[in-house]
Amino acid sequence: MAATQAAALAASDRKTLRGQLGAAFSMFRNPKSVVGLGILGVFVLVAIFQDLLAPYGPLEKDYTALRQPPSWHHLLGTTHMGEDIFSQIIYGTRGVLVVGFLAGIIATAIAIIIGVLSGYVRGWRSESLSALTNVFLVIPGLPLIIIVASQFENPPLLLISAVLAITGWAWGARVLRAQTMSLRNRDFIQAARANGEPLRRIIFIEMLPNLLAIIASSFVGTVTAAVLSLTTLAFIGVIPITNLNWGTILFWAQQNGAFPDYWWWYIPAGLCIALLGMALSLINFGIDEYVNPRLRSAGERARALKKRGLNANSAVTAVKTSPGTARESQA
Repeated sequence: MAATQAAALAASDRKTLRGQLGAAFSMFRNPKSVVGLGILGVFVLVAIFQDLLAPYGPLEKDYTALRQPPSWHHLLGTTHMGEDIFSQIIYGTRGVLVVGFLAGIIATAIAIIIGVLSGYVRGWRSESLSALTNVFLVIPGLPLIIIVASQFENPPLLLISAVLAITGWAWGARVLRAQTMSLRNRDFIQAARANGEPLRRIIFIEMLPNLLAIIASSFVGTVTAAVLSLTTLAFIGVIPITNLNWGTILFWAQQNGAFPDYWWWYIPAGLCIALLGMALSLINFGIDEYVNPRLRSAGERARALKKRGLNANSAVTAVKTSPGTARESQA
């Protein structure tokens, strides 16, 4: 009998968790999130199939075409050494995405552990974890990254990601702590605690599904910050030139006097950074609209009005009249 009850409870937990996960991930059905995910998906495909998409090697030189503008042979022109810029951008995409997503995963994992635990437990343990979060909030991230990265001749991507994550997890932990503190006094949490359920089940089954939207927003924000930090470090020359990415392209463009005449050397890399940032921002906007009930209801109302052919931004509400009413008014 006890085994049957345990199996039934486990099946109920799995069903509840699937339902909560499905409801939480419905945030990505937002049109803004769909557009952002589409742009991000293109960059992911470019990073995966870079060897098939790039017409040349990233350092392959064509001495007959030095600083040439875009042409059929070199779609985005060449550098001062005859290197194909289109191929360099394709090969640089993987490094940007790997560092961004690795930093986001590591920072989000730390933020979940520190933030949820500090919000759920009480007393000195909660205050200690909160003080640790506050310390990392005030640590200047960029100078610390420059100091650590400069100690290595050729720092691996994992090290760069780890440093970016260590300096970027505190904000997400602070938000998760606040949300967890509001959840721990809810009726379903109190009921689970009164039933003697273990801490791991309360956190993983009861709390985390209700925090998925906040976690996703924190992850996207961390990835955006990591991408911008990586390209900034590459542009100022902290990261070695062997770690090819979009910031490295901008670094060489600046070092060889490409501004402003040789626009094809720096504008495509800048546009890629802007497009990736826009994609992540659109995903974050969609998540914010899902999390905030006012934004969600406003978005649903705007979409409903659009389907009826009405302008949601109009100050005057249009009134549709029937043909009979129109004839009577004309008479």
